[in-house]
Amino acid sequence: MNAWAECATRAIERHDDGAARLPEDPDERQRQLTRMGNAAWAAGLSLLMAGGDEEARAWLLRAAQRYRESWPNAPAGSWGRPIGAMKSRLIAGDREGALEDARWALEAGAAKSESPIGRYAATLAHLVRGEDAKARKLAVALRERDDFPQFVADALVALSASDAGAYEVAIRELLGDFGRREDFLEDIPVADTVLALQALCARRGFAVALESPQLPPTARGQASA
Repeated sequence: MNAWAECATRAIERHDDGAARLPEDPDERQRQLTRMGNAAWAAGLSLLMAGGDEEARAWLLRAAQRYRESWPNAPAGSWGRPIGAMKSRLIAGDREGALEDARWALEAGAAKSESPIGRYAATLAHLVRGEDAKARKLAVALRERDDFPQFVADALVALSASDAGAYEVAIRELLGDFGRREDFLEDIPVADTVLALQALCARRGFAVALESPQLPPTARGQASA
């Protein structure tokens, strides 16, 4: 068993252990569901890195489901959950599911949030829905903030404008940023944001071939994730 397969096995064990011990208390339950979502996400990305695409897809979809299940009792402003759900579905190639999660984020008020993470959720949602003018307005505002990652904002602006040249510069900078990071969710060093944005890029008719050990084999040296 290679290292990525071992990571997947441990993540699946964490998810299943959480499922066996779901508490009744609403707050504790939403926390546990979020941990399960993170574990399913880790399993999906690890399997993708190991080359198990079909099993990876199933776990990424399970991650999106767990994030959605955690939402009703989540604290206000828990925008990481719809973001995680949309990214998981984009990477898994589940367009219909991503559209549903985009609607969830927007109906929950992400576009009106004062936080950058909320505005990011709204920007991503509009991009998923093909509402690029709305996405661009939000993305430009994010790029002007000093509390949001510049490389992500640049890529969002370029995507919303269908500017292939600017997108290539931004996505390569973002991938390089992932390569310099030391901390990753669930300790899974995979450029998940790059994979999600590459999926959105492909739907706009342009693409960038990327190479990195932080991308799965199927996403290296080709146009889309």
